[in-house]
Parts: sequence; C-alpha cells; structure tokens
Amino acid sequence: MQENEYIDKERAEEVKKSQEPKKKKKATDKKVRPNAFVQILNGEFLTKEFVLNNLNFIFFVIFLLLLLVGKGYYGKQLSKDADKSQTELNDLQANYVEAKAKLEEETRRYKLIEKLEKKGLHETVNPTKVIRIKKKD
Repeated sequence: MQENEYIDKERAEEVKKSQEPKKKKKATDKKVRPNAFVQILNGEFLTKEFVLNNLNFIFFVIFLLLLLVGKGYYGKQLSKDADKSQTELNDLQANYVEAKAKLEEETRRYKLIEKLEKKGLHETVNPTKVIRIKKKD
C-alpha cells in the first residue's frame, strides 16, 4: 500500500479489528513479573527451582555467617579478658613496688640499730676481719 491510497470504510474497520486482537494477545502473553525485592518479601523466591537445587550450598553459607558472628563475639570476649588481666597485673605490680619500698624502709641500718638496742644488742665498732687459710697444693 502506498501512503496516499484510498481505503474504504469497511476495509479500514477490518484492518483495525485485525490489529486489535494482536495487541491484546501480546498483553496477555506477557506475564507481569514482580521485582526481586517483592519476591523476597513474599517468600516466592524460595519456591524457585534454583533455590531448591542449591539448598545445601545456602545452608553452608548460613553456617559460615553464623561462624563469622560467633567469631566476632569470641574476639570481644577475649579482648575483655585481656583488659581485665592487664588491670589485675598492674594492681599486683603496684602492690609489689609498695611492699618492696616498705621493706627497704624498715630494713635500713639506723632503724635496725634502734630496734636492736631495745633488746640489748649493739653495733660493733671494730671492723670485721677476714680469716684466710692457704691450701697446700
């Protein structure tokens, strides 16, 4: 047909009718498919053959995710335990240094002399003498 060709009314109606059902068939043939987000919310994706065939893999991935979460909690617990142990160690070191200083203070020469004088003991004025014995070869 040419663009300017004369078409009578009956033929034009027949052409329109023949074109209308084709359009309707295309609309009915095409299924409306919801997007992936809606399928996940509905749970429709679980019924698909792909998911059912790969169920073992999906459970394995879920297991790995659980291990990952557990590892995170375990790491936090270890960190708390290490901090607690470090705090206890610091306290013990402080107590040790304090006790050592106290012992050094109590065992100073002048304090020992004062304590022993009450019991009747005196410090010697004479220097100590060393006795050496020569061994015969």
